[in-house]
Amino acid sequence: MKARAAVLLTLALVILAALPAAAEPPVKVPRIGFLSLGSPSGWQYSLEALRQGLRDLGYVEGKNIALEVRWAEQKPERLPDLAAELVRLRCDVIVTTSTPGVLAMKQATRTIPVVMTIVSDPVGAGVVASLARPEGNITGLSLMHPELTGKRLQLLTEVVPRPSRVAVLWNPSDPNSRPLLRETEAAARSLGVQLQPREARSATEIEAAFSAMTRDRVRAVILLPSSLLLDQRKRVVALAAESRLPAMYYTRDFVDAGGLMAYGPNQADNVRRAATYVDKILRGAKPADLPVEQPTKFEFVINLKTAKALGLTIPRSVLSLADEVIQ
Repeated sequence: MKARAAVLLTLALVILAALPAAAEPPVKVPRIGFLSLGSPSGWQYSLEALRQGLRDLGYVEGKNIALEVRWAEQKPERLPDLAAELVRLRCDVIVTTSTPGVLAMKQATRTIPVVMTIVSDPVGAGVVASLARPEGNITGLSLMHPELTGKRLQLLTEVVPRPSRVAVLWNPSDPNSRPLLRETEAAARSLGVQLQPREARSATEIEAAFSAMTRDRVRAVILLPSSLLLDQRKRVVALAAESRLPAMYYTRDFVDAGGLMAYGPNQADNVRRAATYVDKILRGAKPADLPVEQPTKFEFVINLKTAKALGLTIPRSVLSLADEVIQ
């Protein structure tokens, strides 16, 4: 009997071992949306910065997170449809990289958490109630551009001898542009500088704007933050060089492309830091409880090679302020 029982037990174990294991419930992989007004050619760095920030926190694309990436290709009219598409995909969090992008997300959803980046004035744009208490489903990072335009113009006047007339290249389609233009005009009055605003809503208008600057014989140009201008930074830098115009930019990306100088927050760092918001939200935090951050890292970068090509000598007093000087 004992031998028979042992045989039966062995058979039972063999049969159990041959049966398929009970299927474990699938692990839900968080889905993160990424919405950019720009194009991959001009804004890929922002997506890579977000990926790096997520990797630093232990998130690996294709393993424990999934990314849904949407590019508007500098066509603001596409943003509402792209935003709605990310909502239909039931993303757990959506990251945006422009004021038009976050405004499109605000119209598309009031429930899915949205993390904004590269937004100049989220309060003024009506995105959040306040920086300390965002309310609603949107939080993230501000670039604090309005407070920086005066400093940029001041640095430009210290580099360019007697810049009585300075062009301002700006994009009226950007919701933050008009307040920034007013800030620049106020700074110009205090510095005794006459501004010549030039609009650019497209790549074609950028070309026309530089042609007008040459006709008007302006002494320098300052750029207001715009997704379009950053997307077209190589062409903008080339046109400034062809026009022999010293230019002040708002992010080092232009200087890396050959521009003269830039002062402002590091935009790649801004997007990378958005990953900390994504992490907190995935762990259960509510956007309304996460204050909007302002920039912590500002850079003043000068390209001496470009200065030499323009026949400019950068004063030592200005060089001493630079965080980086490109030879």
